[in-house]
Amino acid sequence: MLSISQSCQSSYSFISCSNLDEESGILEEERLTILKLTDDDAEWQKLKKQKVSQLVNLLILKYRMKECIEEVEKLRVVTEDHRKQFPVIFKEASKCLEMIFGIDMKENDPVSRSYVLTNTLNLTYDDSNWRLPRNGFLIITLGVIFIEGNCASEESVWEFLNVVGIYDGKEHFIYGEHREFLTRDLVQQNYLRYRQVPDSYHPHYVFLWGPRAYSETTKMKVLEFLTKFTRRDPIYFSSLYSEALGDEEERAQARKGPMD
Repeated sequence: MLSISQSCQSSYSFISCSNLDEESGILEEERLTILKLTDDDAEWQKLKKQKVSQLVNLLILKYRMKECIEEVEKLRVVTEDHRKQFPVIFKEASKCLEMIFGIDMKENDPVSRSYVLTNTLNLTYDDSNWRLPRNGFLIITLGVIFIEGNCASEESVWEFLNVVGIYDGKEHFIYGEHREFLTRDLVQQNYLRYRQVPDSYHPHYVFLWGPRAYSETTKMKVLEFLTKFTRRDPIYFSSLYSEALGDEEERAQARKGPMD
């Protein structure tokens, strides 16, 4: 469990770089002419973080408004001086949107280059409009439960979350008060089950997938997300892949029905 958690730390560290709840991108700084920008250039790294943050904020706004985003709207994030660097900015913003907020961006119209924003893994959970989306937190939690044999102790869940900067009792700037979200909101929404282990000397709780999670997504989709999130080769999850494949086959058989 810990080795998988450790591999997530670098994947998740860019959250702190893109201060998504702060205004960024001072115009004078944005107009700096930076010649021969490279990934090793400190000014470029600083500017890139600002632009990624601004683009993610714009994409989340479009997601909340249930609107497509046009290519021209995305390009407004950068000035003409840095237009050539936009593909790098767009790639990082897309990754942040998927891995942290659980939002996918898919091309809607190849002619106008518009994109539609949808929940990752077909999950339909939707936060209130006043806060940042927390679909990513839900997917991570479902992944931990799957890794732990479909029944994760509360301690193992928090161990994983601690590694990616989410601590019990400490409000997160994206996910807010996560204990309440984890043990109450997601349970009430039927995404998770939170149960006390019977006959334990001290109160001991475990998490399981709830019926809504089983209905809306699959173990295979969660595993594919984990592979990207942890930057692990799929072969690392070979035993989980076998289980996920069996789950896919069972679902396919259930759709066919007993008479087919």
